[in-house]
Amino acid sequence: MAFNLNLTGSTQYGSAFAVNSMVQDGYASGKLAGFSIGTDGVIVGRYTNGQSKDLGQVILANFRNPQGLQPLGDNTWTATSDSGTEMIGPPGSSSQFGPVQSAALEDSNVDLTKELVAMIVQQRAYQANAQTIKTQDQVLQTLVNLR
Repeated sequence: MAFNLNLTGSTQYGSAFAVNSMVQDGYASGKLAGFSIGTDGVIVGRYTNGQSKDLGQVILANFRNPQGLQPLGDNTWTATSDSGTEMIGPPGSSSQFGPVQSAALEDSNVDLTKELVAMIVQQRAYQANAQTIKTQDQVLQTLVNLR
């Protein structure tokens, strides 16, 4: 195998190797240790070397008629002609897009104790109504037998 090698314009220093500068111009290597999301939707990565870097941004979509979206299953939806086209933007950029709250746990807005008591009250009311119907049926049966 033969090939042409042209070293024109190459330079070489005629001295031994030596470190010319002891100034650091970068950071130590680091691995992603965690991330957080700001109210504006910017995802900030925290690294093991103490540095932080913006990794991306969450973008939200809104529709003129959200009830017109078609469910696809597994909590996914698609736009239809009834829903209109999506309006996209970053969180908190307008009145259409609210802020994002990171690391928040959304609790149920149902008071279980109150609902359990309401269920027991409804069950007792059902039993009372069933007993009323049963008693009325017995009275009617007695009247029919008196003739």
